[in-house]
Amino acid sequence: MDTFLFTSESVTEGHPDKLCDQISDAILDACLEQDPDSKVDCETCTKSNTITILGEITTKATIDYDNIVRQTCRQIGLSPDDCKIIVNVEQQSADIAETVHGNLTKKPAEIGAGDQGHMFGYATDETPELMPLSHLLATKLAAKLSEVRKNGTCPWLRPHGKTEVIIEYKKDGGAVVPIRAHTILISTKHDPTVDNDRMAMELKEHVIKHVVPSKYLDEKTVLRFDDPLTGGAHEDDVGLTGRKIIVDTYGGWGAHGGGAFSGKDASKVHRSGAYIGRQVAKSVVAAGLARRCVVQVSYAIGIVEPLSVFVDSYGTGKLADRDLLQVIEKEFDFRPGIIAVDLDLKRGGNFRYQKTAAYGHFGRDDPDFTWENVKPLVAN
Repeated sequence: MDTFLFTSESVTEGHPDKLCDQISDAILDACLEQDPDSKVDCETCTKSNTITILGEITTKATIDYDNIVRQTCRQIGLSPDDCKIIVNVEQQSADIAETVHGNLTKKPAEIGAGDQGHMFGYATDETPELMPLSHLLATKLAAKLSEVRKNGTCPWLRPHGKTEVIIEYKKDGGAVVPIRAHTILISTKHDPTVDNDRMAMELKEHVIKHVVPSKYLDEKTVLRFDDPLTGGAHEDDVGLTGRKIIVDTYGGWGAHGGGAFSGKDASKVHRSGAYIGRQVAKSVVAAGLARRCVVQVSYAIGIVEPLSVFVDSYGTGKLADRDLLQVIEKEFDFRPGIIAVDLDLKRGGNFRYQKTAAYGHFGRDDPDFTWENVKPLVAN
């Protein structure tokens, strides 16, 4: 049997880059909760005990940046007591505001894209979530690491951890079918009194066994607990919003246009375009019109209609791709203002966007993740 190996990785919420993503999205939530028309493009950077907030934000909301940063750190399990917080935030460019939304005078159907770029959505029938198994398991392992740390099952864990999963696949035409887990790697910060043997034993029992279905584990599966790191995280690494875009999406499957999501309101099509792309691809696979699907959409700043929409079913479609594209364009509206309405993307607060900033934007069963709702599609 001809097989191949594919690797995906993930990180926990305490990773410096993920801390920054969560702070940026917590600020977005705070803005949208008070003012749904807020225009937010917020970046966060951290090193050692300093966190810097940068960006362009136009909002009627009153934002306590210091409290949001410290509260987000505490939720993760990090101590912000000695943290220095620097804020350098200005309003959105007047030229961009006029071009994109006419200084809030345009109707949703008239709002242009907040930037140029191309975004992708992806879906595959290899899991019930219609997500790649390698990515799904890496993500769930990372989430489980945080769960057992917080509930006291493994109190020796620290917030910063990484996972990596290698799945052996076979091809079935253009579809991919997972056969087995080839390698599972977990690296995590931990209490220095915990040795590698204890760490391996407890992570197998409390993390891997609860996440990886037994049908994918066999006597050849390699379990690695390499680089047992001690201490904290932010004295070792710099964190920055938007540096885990593959962790955020499909673990290397499909494609990625390069734009980050966190800290951006729906007028920024790097986020909203990727969300509608996921809904389209997932709807195609859920309807049985293809076993595997990638969708691309592209925009120019200030322009209402997308410049292009592309679909590839990898040869698994019940229709030719050109006919599948006709079905998609009939059922979905790719105008940025309409995407925001259809997916309810102007609603913030209650951790709506902060939740997306750790453990993936896609494949999650949460009513706030409106882009995961499939539309019924029928072949013409």
